[in-house]
Amino acid sequence: MFLNSFYSTDGASVLISGSQGSRFAKGICDDFNPIHNQDDKSFCVPGDLLFSIVLQRYGLSEQMTFRFTEMLPSDLPLYFPEKAGEVIQIYDSNKTCYLEVERQGERSHRENCIESLIRSYVSFSGHNFPNILAPLMAKNKVMINPRRPFVIYESMSLSMKNLNFNDVDVHLLNATLSIKGKRGEVLLSFQLLDNRKVLGTGTKKLLVAGLREYRKAAVDDMIATYNAYKRSFTEL
Repeated sequence: MFLNSFYSTDGASVLISGSQGSRFAKGICDDFNPIHNQDDKSFCVPGDLLFSIVLQRYGLSEQMTFRFTEMLPSDLPLYFPEKAGEVIQIYDSNKTCYLEVERQGERSHRENCIESLIRSYVSFSGHNFPNILAPLMAKNKVMINPRRPFVIYESMSLSMKNLNFNDVDVHLLNATLSIKGKRGEVLLSFQLLDNRKVLGTGTKKLLVAGLREYRKAAVDDMIATYNAYKRSFTEL
């Protein structure tokens, strides 16, 4: 599968370098969040890459929930259990869990449908900023800290009606921001479609912090900086 170039194995462990994580974020997810820049001091491996590796190794189940419990740095050996039941934990040598997966129902290991779902979902997921977050902040009259943006991928879930498909399109249904003081929770609801037929539904949850009064000029600057960084990459 195309994912094999985005991680390496060392015995029983899986390693993801800064370069591999950054390439996946930019090249597959179209996500130019600086936190996925291999030279950034706060670099973390994209959660969508871990999500993708889980689907590659364990298949797609009718019901799946992914909870990202820690931010993963580069080159840290991870262990994916050989035998997996309804609960799968991805952890390091200190037993720190980085991803917990719950799954139920029928299962598919069809490589073409899994790759289609991965590519479509992570592209949707990678466009959260500015496509979805910027309008949400304007609507709720708040914004994240432009100097230290805090946006964490907390969880996602899938509920599939049909596991027999070839091509998947992810379509946003709704996006909400619930605010508690300077913190907030963004909930995205989406459909998975194959030739306009509904294959399933899903949700993605983001946690945001450092919220403050909305200033359009500051948000416009954040978007301009993001787009400039994206252009500099695509022009290389």
